[in-house]
Amino acid sequence: MKQYTVTGMSCAACQARVEKAVSGVPGVTSCAVSLLTNSMGVEGSASPQEVIKAVEAAGYGANERGTEGTSSVHKAFFAEEEEALRDHETPVLKRRLLISLGFLLVLMYFSMGHSMLGLPLPEFFHDNPVGLGLVQMLLSAIVMYINKKFFTSGFRSMFHLAPNMDTLVAMGSAVSFLWSLVVLFQMTGQQATGNAEAAIAGLHNLYFESAAMIVTLITIGKMLEAMSKGRTTDALRGLMKLAPQTAVLWRDGEEKEVPIEEVHPGDVFVVRPGESVPVDGVITEGETALDESMLTGESIPVDKHVGDAVSAATMNQSGYIRATATRVGEDTTLSQIIHMVSDAAATKAPIARIADKVSGVFVPAVLLLAVLVTVIWLLVGQTPGYALARGISVLVISCPCALGLATPVAIMVGSGIGARNGILFKTAESLEMAGRVNTVVLDKTGTITSGTPEVTDVVPAEGVSEERLLKSALALEQRSEHPLARAVVREAENRALVSGEIEKFQAVAGNGLTGKREGRTLAGGNASFLGGFAVIPREAEVRASVLSEEGKTCLFFGEESRYLGMIAVADTIREDSPEAIRQMQNQGLHVVMLTGDEKRTAEAIGRQAGVDQVIAGVRPDGKDREIRRLRRGGRVAMVGDGINDAPALTRADVGIAIGAGADVAVDAADVVLIHNRLTDVAAAIRLSRGAVRNIHENLFWAFFYNVILIPVAAGAWVHLTGWTMNPMLGAAAMSLSSFCVCMNALRLNLFRLYDTGRDRKIKQTYKPEEEMEMEKTMNIEGMMCTHCEATVKKALEAVAGVESAEVSHEANKAVVTLSAEVGDEVLTKAVEDKDYKVLSVE
Repeated sequence: MKQYTVTGMSCAACQARVEKAVSGVPGVTSCAVSLLTNSMGVEGSASPQEVIKAVEAAGYGANERGTEGTSSVHKAFFAEEEEALRDHETPVLKRRLLISLGFLLVLMYFSMGHSMLGLPLPEFFHDNPVGLGLVQMLLSAIVMYINKKFFTSGFRSMFHLAPNMDTLVAMGSAVSFLWSLVVLFQMTGQQATGNAEAAIAGLHNLYFESAAMIVTLITIGKMLEAMSKGRTTDALRGLMKLAPQTAVLWRDGEEKEVPIEEVHPGDVFVVRPGESVPVDGVITEGETALDESMLTGESIPVDKHVGDAVSAATMNQSGYIRATATRVGEDTTLSQIIHMVSDAAATKAPIARIADKVSGVFVPAVLLLAVLVTVIWLLVGQTPGYALARGISVLVISCPCALGLATPVAIMVGSGIGARNGILFKTAESLEMAGRVNTVVLDKTGTITSGTPEVTDVVPAEGVSEERLLKSALALEQRSEHPLARAVVREAENRALVSGEIEKFQAVAGNGLTGKREGRTLAGGNASFLGGFAVIPREAEVRASVLSEEGKTCLFFGEESRYLGMIAVADTIREDSPEAIRQMQNQGLHVVMLTGDEKRTAEAIGRQAGVDQVIAGVRPDGKDREIRRLRRGGRVAMVGDGINDAPALTRADVGIAIGAGADVAVDAADVVLIHNRLTDVAAAIRLSRGAVRNIHENLFWAFFYNVILIPVAAGAWVHLTGWTMNPMLGAAAMSLSSFCVCMNALRLNLFRLYDTGRDRKIKQTYKPEEEMEMEKTMNIEGMMCTHCEATVKKALEAVAGVESAEVSHEANKAVVTLSAEVGDEVLTKAVEDKDYKVLSVE
């Protein structure tokens, strides 16, 4: 995703206009604009020049972030990101406001102070209503000039046929001024003809103070809004301030302090007690305890030894260490976290589309409504001044600022809270969707369990020693990276055993291993796999059954056609797993454990953990299929390590990578949990629900405000209740609404992430497994290439009730996943209409 800074936006209508313009650029696949951070994220092949040109053609400005590229220095990267988030608006608005208020007070003295409060005026203005009107005109024009940004932005947007909030403000103020100017000219004619009473009466029809008051009050609202928006990025700016500015390198046998931008991968740096780690690296000398709370939220220092990884911005608590730099600049853990939070703010949550659709037509509708209100009041016999006041009130009270801020402010605050606690949402959509899931699928190894299994039982066959069994197992397992293999290797090493070299090693995913040692074939794996090489005695199967009931995994080994024995391995459950699963169940979630272990072993672990359902015996390539099947029962979150479970993480509605540590940029996951603890899954869901609830509150108040106050401003209730509203009160109410929405979103900062007391169960929509099993396999003749695959896939997925279709021209098959009952003849027709032949449907 390429990031851009967009200038000139003032409301949700501007945001929608920019998104529409950029989305129309050839090559752009997605575009999301954030009014909160004035940023835009664009995906696709379109060049930055084309994107910027489209933004400028829409009447706004844009420039690409990070134009220095990945080779840019560490310091420049943070400087650019922090500059993009710095509150530039508040100082400017504060200065504008103070100057405007000074002139406005003088204007109010001349316009209302004398007539309403009897305050004295210079003798020159006695019996000189035109002179008094000219002073009001000049003072009003000065205030309007000070706030000229409303007019330049508003009228430019209108000329581009994309009116925005500034258009409403500019129209309201300009119409007030122009109407007053017309009245002033009438007064000059009346005074010239000696009709002094009519000229004096004309002072009551002047709206110069309204023209000035509207832009001043809107400026107050914009300043409060800018201050609130500035506070939402505090968490992100706080992370940026952690970035060290210098590093101490070890060069030629001595320490040398250099600017952070001079550190490169491979450099050796030194960190003394009390100093922060400058870049990501690996310790090569010394040991210490690091405070990683600034990145992970974990308050307890973490012990670090030679070979351990360290992350930039973490604080050295005790020992002196040397480390080799591995990742610098934009590649560090800190930079990746900042990128994630920033990208989340630049993307759009699905719920925000409601506001976008409304904002796209809201401003033009308000302009038409204001004209209609004015005309209606004129038709019913009201004076032009009264009719204009109603139309202007509609204009200024309808500004959709609050609507545009309702979602992004809450998203930014929620993302910031998560980042401070080691929960990273990659996009706004993932922050929203995490709270909407009703099924959580947990990978067993490394998620529910510790991921470091140990050998518990060595059961050799009759006539075989434990040493021979372990040596044969070691020969195979030392070539494997599987956690169970490492447990066998550790056990053999603990017994000081050494095995011979193995040849023609082969790993069969999810089943076992084979190889040759000294010309003899060795095999090891699960019972069904070894059964193809040797006969497993009945008593061994009984013993394996007993061990499986205890939650142990049995690995069977054989040499040539002889059974050698089995080794039982157990993976211990994490201490927090039962509590985390209980929290998820209290949130109304259906918790599923997904594992490749055989059923009895998996069910033993499942009982200890307390999950609702166990799906066992699933090979790595089958996890994707299981997730797809579970999704037919509702929205699914998949929790795994982010590497082995990548296909399942991608297939799920929300992919959660747990225990990612320094590797926070797990591509397959939507949510990254830096801590290696399962309770953060429940916390992420809890935070998501809190953020969505806050967005709903914001949208309610934004819509409620307009629904209630637009009729009041239009004078719809004046005959029934006497309620009416002048333009100045309308401007004040509009400013207050935006401020209230921002403050409500900031309440999220008080959200207690780990408070289980307020968990509420969602309505359970999970369907039993047997209700969801709807899959058909079609044997198809005539497919020759990937283009044929794509054609058949598209044809099948266009059929109502077909959720997905996996097509292979090599196997001449299509596996169709259904969300509703679809007849074989319907599927056959869809394929044969594309000139392929269906041989059978199973």
